[in-house]
Amino acid sequence: MNLSHEKLENLASAILEAAGSGPAEARTVASHLLQANLCGHDSHGVGMLPTYVANIAKGLLKPNRLPETVSDQGNFILFDGHRGYGQVAAKLAMELAIDRCKDKGMALMGLRNAHHIGRIGAYGEQSLAAGLISLHFVSVVDHVPMVTPFGGKQGRYGTNPLCIAVPSLNEADHLLLDMATSRIAVGKARVALNKGHQVSDCDLIDAEGQPTGDPSVLFSEPQGALLPFGEHKGYGLGLLCEVLAAALTGGGTIQPGNVRGGGIVNHMLTILINPELYGEQNAIRQEIAALIDYIRATPPAQTESPVLIPGDPERQRRKSRLSAGIFIEENTWDEIIGTAVSLGLNPEEFNLSEEDA
Repeated sequence: MNLSHEKLENLASAILEAAGSGPAEARTVASHLLQANLCGHDSHGVGMLPTYVANIAKGLLKPNRLPETVSDQGNFILFDGHRGYGQVAAKLAMELAIDRCKDKGMALMGLRNAHHIGRIGAYGEQSLAAGLISLHFVSVVDHVPMVTPFGGKQGRYGTNPLCIAVPSLNEADHLLLDMATSRIAVGKARVALNKGHQVSDCDLIDAEGQPTGDPSVLFSEPQGALLPFGEHKGYGLGLLCEVLAAALTGGGTIQPGNVRGGGIVNHMLTILINPELYGEQNAIRQEIAALIDYIRATPPAQTESPVLIPGDPERQRRKSRLSAGIFIEENTWDEIIGTAVSLGLNPEEFNLSEEDA
């Protein structure tokens, strides 16, 4: 199916409401998922809906739970998501942290025990809209580890994303680095599997520790593992994300002494900085803009592929998909429709006509 983002968001919101969410929560989560699709991060988009509904049935995701403030010390705030929708918890936590940062110049925000918080870049975009710099360290727990340390052949930690957002003079030049510390995200392997595609054999190892491009090794027994990006460098970053996001917030790391319920729980540690702390904000942005101009002017190795900055690919995909629609491959679409029907919804009521196919 190739659908407009409006139709897809309406369907996603209806599924979430039917699964137990109030209208506001359903719309917040659906909007987040659709923005991930629009940015080209289908691994964190509407394809997650069947997993969310399954986790609700297992008691691993609790609709309509707002984050609880565990500690509030001015610049330092800690929230507990209590397994509520992570997109709701992280958005609200960021809103308060942004207010504190504007007031005090810096803020350190911890969020623990939230269900899947989705695309981390969305929270970088929140800080960019406020004119702030943000750094986000994320841990992924509550299920078997799926990334092997450098030199290993079994999973020992999660994909543990890292995000850094820095505003520039123009919105089109904002810097937004959002990446897993593994070679690819688990969701990208799931998307490839549903499409019947292989991934690079530099991304995965099978249960014997041999390189493979077959994404099914992550979802079958004996289980394979994802490799860290950049060998020891990505491994080091992934491990430190685990320490900063999970241990420092009190959420608990992925070590086997902690419970693994088979769901998706995220912990996040966020540092927010107001550039005005270090001088006149416009001068800082002009310096960043001059650097970006210099980087963009790099002669490309391939004439058809100009040098990009972090955030460019998402901006390009969003523009394209807003006009052309979002393509959902057959297996993922069948899973979404099957989930809708299981909740008593009639997909025909959402005007998913042949012109969308």
